[in-house]
This record gives sequence, structure tokens and C-alpha cells, in this order.
Amino acid sequence: MGDPAYFVSTEWLAGEIGKPDLAVIDGTFFMPDEKRDAKSEYRTRHIPGAIFFDIDAIADHSTDLPHMLPNPADFATAAGQLGLSEAMRLVVYDASGLLGAPRVWWTLRTFGAQNVKILEGGLPKWIAEGRPAESGEVQPTPRVFAPHFDPSAVADAEAVNAASKSGTSQIIDARAAPRFRGEVPEPRAGLRSGHIPGSLNLPWREVVGEGTLKSPDEIREAFAAIGFDPHKPIITSCGSGVSAAILLLALETVGQRHIQLYDGSWTEWGGRSDLPIATG
Repeated sequence: MGDPAYFVSTEWLAGEIGKPDLAVIDGTFFMPDEKRDAKSEYRTRHIPGAIFFDIDAIADHSTDLPHMLPNPADFATAAGQLGLSEAMRLVVYDASGLLGAPRVWWTLRTFGAQNVKILEGGLPKWIAEGRPAESGEVQPTPRVFAPHFDPSAVADAEAVNAASKSGTSQIIDARAAPRFRGEVPEPRAGLRSGHIPGSLNLPWREVVGEGTLKSPDEIREAFAAIGFDPHKPIITSCGSGVSAAILLLALETVGQRHIQLYDGSWTEWGGRSDLPIATG
């Protein structure tokens, strides 16, 4: 079982489902090249009572960048409509095991949710154990979500550029190594290939195994292998701010703090001609 500060087990959730202070959240997200529809798969099969948290819908729609955090008022409205309050016990899972759930966990926490955990093993483990599932839509009772936004959790392009130039924070990119090195085109059209100068590369799959985080020792070894300094602040990045949350989660479980997530990630950086890139 993973760190209980971050994870709950399928056995625990099975015993708590249906309690009025608990909300189960399907945070499924698929990478563009997977060509799968998260909302459609949710309608087909989800944990009983789970609501679907759509990171593309609960987002800042004033920008062309995908699933950027919305403003606190808009987030509060959307979360309340999903039947969530900041004081409830929230459990997030996804259909991949561990891909979209960390982004939703991070989002909820950034807006002030006080008790949010991730279901270890996600939907695949739940189904493999023969636990119940349901189809269709869930109609939650609306609640009030009182947001308490934490701006220190988020880095913007200007902060990342400053860190890149000064080295005050280490930038860790969760994309696959060929993308980081600029050897292959980006999956999103119109983006340059390469990486933020001075950043380190740790593909997110290096810290995930069988739908959950690897052991703390394996996580520490993976970060040590890329020259990570545990005494410096950290900014995690990726393609669009989703798998960056996996690295952030992994780092927190081994005791790291002072971690920010670059919300725009490579979709913003690679799309802006005024920002420098490196290759190789």
C-alpha cells in the first residue's frame, strides 16, 4: 500500500462508499495519441456514485492552452455543481491506474480541498478485484465549495524562464526522452521540439509501475539518476500539465516540498517564439 497521506486502498474505499461526507471522483484523462474518450468510458463504466471531473471543461476558457486552471470563482461553481465541498473526503481515481488522477488531486488541493486522496491502482485494480461498477451519469446534489487558492503551487512561463536562466529552481520535464531531446515532433501541431534550457528529464513512466507509484527507494533512485538536487526548489513540467502532476506526487511521497507545477508546460513554451529552447 502506498503512503496513506496520499493514497487509499480499494478495500478501504469499498467500505466507505455511500457515506455522505465522501465523494468519489473519476479523473480519467487520456493522452492525445491514445485516441480514447474519457467521458464516454466513464459513462460506460465507473465506480458506483463516482462523478466525472473533466479537466478540459473545468478550465480557463479564455486561453487556447489546454486544461489550464480556471479562476477560483469558476472552479468553485463547477466543483459545487459536481457535489463537492472543500471539507469533504475526496477520493480520485482514473481508468489508466495513475495518469489523470494526480492532476485532479493537485487541482483540488490547489483550490483548498482539505482531504483529497488517490485510489491506489485506480479503476483497473478495482475491476480486477471484481468490485461493482455502474454505467450512465451520476446526478450529484449541489454543494458549496469555498475556494482557497494557493498561488505558490503554480508556476507561469515567466517564473519558469527566470528559473531556467538563474538556476534557482530545478525544472523537471516528465515527457518521453525523444520529445525532451527534440528528436521527434510534438504530438500537438505547431509546437517546436526540444526542452526548456537547463531542465532535467524524468519521463513519468519511470516512477509508475502497474498503475501506481513505484516504491520510495525506486523513486529516489530515479530522481538521483538525472542529477536531481533534493535541497533545491522544484518546478515540474510536461506536455500540458498532466503528467507533471505525477512527478509532483512522486516527489511529495519521498518528502520533497517547495514544488510548483508549470501549468502551461510545453504546449505553452513550445508554442511561444519568444522563449528559448534547447535540444539534445
